Amino acid sequence: MDLPVSPLASPFPAIPPIDGVTLRIARAGYKDWGRCDLTYAELAEGTAVAGVFTNNICCSSEVELGREQVRQGRARALIVNAGNSNAFTGYRGREAVEQIMAQVSGRLGCPADQVFVSSTGVIGVPLPKDKARAGVEAALDAPPCGWEDAANTIGTTDTFAKGAMAQAVVDGKTVTLGAFIKGSGMIAPDMATMLGYIFTDAALEPAFLQRLLSAANLKTFSCITVDSDTSTSDTVLAFATGKAGNAPLSCFDCAGADAFAAALEDVCRQLAQLVVRDGEGAQKFITIEVSGAVSDDSARRIGLAIANSPLIKTAIAGEDANWGRVVMAVGKAGEPADRDRLSIGFGGVWAAREGLPLADYDEAPVAAHLRGRDISIEVDIGLGAGRATVWTCDLTHGYISINADYRS
Repeated sequence: MDLPVSPLASPFPAIPPIDGVTLRIARAGYKDWGRCDLTYAELAEGTAVAGVFTNNICCSSEVELGREQVRQGRARALIVNAGNSNAFTGYRGREAVEQIMAQVSGRLGCPADQVFVSSTGVIGVPLPKDKARAGVEAALDAPPCGWEDAANTIGTTDTFAKGAMAQAVVDGKTVTLGAFIKGSGMIAPDMATMLGYIFTDAALEPAFLQRLLSAANLKTFSCITVDSDTSTSDTVLAFATGKAGNAPLSCFDCAGADAFAAALEDVCRQLAQLVVRDGEGAQKFITIEVSGAVSDDSARRIGLAIANSPLIKTAIAGEDANWGRVVMAVGKAGEPADRDRLSIGFGGVWAAREGLPLADYDEAPVAAHLRGRDISIEVDIGLGAGRATVWTCDLTHGYISINADYRS
């Protein structure tokens, strides 16, 4: 499917090489397309790993195995297949994943459970073992590639490559985080919401890396939605090679732990927002700020109720300042709210305060704001100190066109 680049696209960042990470790409031919569709990352011995995965009950074998693998805490390789999700494929799907794990571990001389596999694409078609074997073999012998090539290779309906970078000082050492992600549709928060991979040369104990990734996920990947649908394959993995030479981080009392945590959250936020900016058919990027809720979790759920409303998303697409639809979404969220304390605004201009439309409300600046690409909605529940930020996009005819013929 040849799609135009999203008008919300961002240029791929300059990510420096990360010691202990080597990227390669190859063409397995999972679909009839003239591009590479398999990304391989070889990781230094002793690399720590952490992960978050979809809660979709009909998940893929890759997700099931990944959940087991992260418990042992170490990784030597990552294989990502694009074009076939290998989900809902029973024992044949699992056999294909185990074949890839064995093939790579045999080359690297490492345990098979240190080889992580992800797949994305059409559901219900077993990953063809012959294509997988040939694709992996080609990737193992391919020359190293750059971050943008690796990111482009794992895309499906993505219209641009998505990457992020941050640095932090840890134990007197400057450590680098580089990452790439794919995601455009079937995006809704439920642990993780796409395929994303974060690499760093920092040294961390696996348990602490898992703690940091899980915390960052709650404020980033679990705060985005394109269409309210959670994929069967959603995965985010973080790999720490330890090559920066810092004393391994094991808790927040360690030197530089706060700085690394902030950098990791920053990278996750960058990636999460890039996915929304490439939402299928998206023309506008929407930030929803909820304050005054009884808790942060309640604020997040209210924000997602707003973000997932087709009525609100189509109103934004049509540049209609219909704030009554926001009232509706707050009321249906199932969270504590008081109609007579509720305030709603667009682009910093309040339309209603404490349950009433403002007598001097001027819709002209709001209409001008809605004609832009970056839209903000502000909601004050008026009950407490809970706050959350949620990101989404508008809903356009483009989304329907892409998904009406996804398999053709």
